Amino acid sequence: MEKINETAADGNSVETDNETEPMHFEFTPVSIESFFDAEEKGDADISPENIGLTVLSAHQEELVQKLRSKLKVVAPDRLERLDKRLKDLKTLAAAIANFPSLLQRTNLNTSVRTPAALVESIISYQEDGDTLLHMPSKAALGKGFLVTKIHTFFSMYKLANNFAEMEEKEARVYYDETVSMMFTLMAEDVYLNLMKDKTLSMDLRRQLANSLIILWEHRSDQTINDIAPVLQSVWNARRTLAPAFGTMMGTSELLLVSIQMDSQWNQFIKQRLGDQEVSQAMEEFLFGLSYEQILRLRAILRDQGVKAIGRDEVSSYLGERVKTDVSLDYRDFYLLYTVRRDNARVRQRLHLPGPTKTLEDFFIRFVMEQNEAKQKNDQASIATTKID
Repeated sequence: MEKINETAADGNSVETDNETEPMHFEFTPVSIESFFDAEEKGDADISPENIGLTVLSAHQEELVQKLRSKLKVVAPDRLERLDKRLKDLKTLAAAIANFPSLLQRTNLNTSVRTPAALVESIISYQEDGDTLLHMPSKAALGKGFLVTKIHTFFSMYKLANNFAEMEEKEARVYYDETVSMMFTLMAEDVYLNLMKDKTLSMDLRRQLANSLIILWEHRSDQTINDIAPVLQSVWNARRTLAPAFGTMMGTSELLLVSIQMDSQWNQFIKQRLGDQEVSQAMEEFLFGLSYEQILRLRAILRDQGVKAIGRDEVSSYLGERVKTDVSLDYRDFYLLYTVRRDNARVRQRLHLPGPTKTLEDFFIRFVMEQNEAKQKNDQASIATTKID
């Protein structure tokens, strides 16, 4: 997180009196490279149209209007409630917009905050524990806005499914949009975790810090939007892993066979699954158990000569309640993610064996490292072409 003794409350950063020329950023998609220029050119101002929360994307607006038109005909009473909820969402966004932008040079009560200084303070802050009170106000408020938006779209899914006379395939789009926003909520934790990893290059950590600031400003993230369908597919594929509860082995091979997804995920599996921590994080994800529970269960099965058990038997063997079902509910995904996240943080802090990052951490790091390498290759190719 940021060096947030300097960015607490309203996100105050280090003081500076330098006046510099403005820069302009595009948000969709965001050019991280242009944001890096803030370090060289100084503090940046962003054009007004790129400031503030994304209340509804163009796709989301289309979904809202489609559902409204259906409800207007078949369930006008439900339409009135939906319109009230959407109005409340926009009112909340408007209130948050009154707080200073994180993407502009801003005169606060006791200091001047700049995007470049905020990036550096985020990277330098390495304390453990809950950093809620160290966040800029806009970041904390925006998280609440995103949760409200998630609940709104989930209610729209239920309306589409139960009242708007939509086919399941049509209604499912609203659920998929809900899940995508859930991954955006998760992204904040992932970025914060990765920025504390000193094995990452400073350039990548700055890129993560920039992504976090943009996420705080807009509550939307292009990288997460791109990979959310992949992570959702992996989550869905957990249903095929029931036989693996016998030996607690072979999950990686089963996953490779059972999931036919995009090349990025397959590259991640092939290149990183050999890393012990990645493999351990994968097992936690797939089994729905902690690293410690997996070790205990393996030992119990081995000692008792048991070759196969069902998911519903895991709790009795471990002597404690564990959630190993394969619910496709996005709330269960987030709930189990936070358990894995908290366990990983404890291991990191106490120097315990087992994964110190979640599968999502490892995968998003892999994606961003690939993107960084591609940007560098593209820049090198452009430079070579100009020389030629």
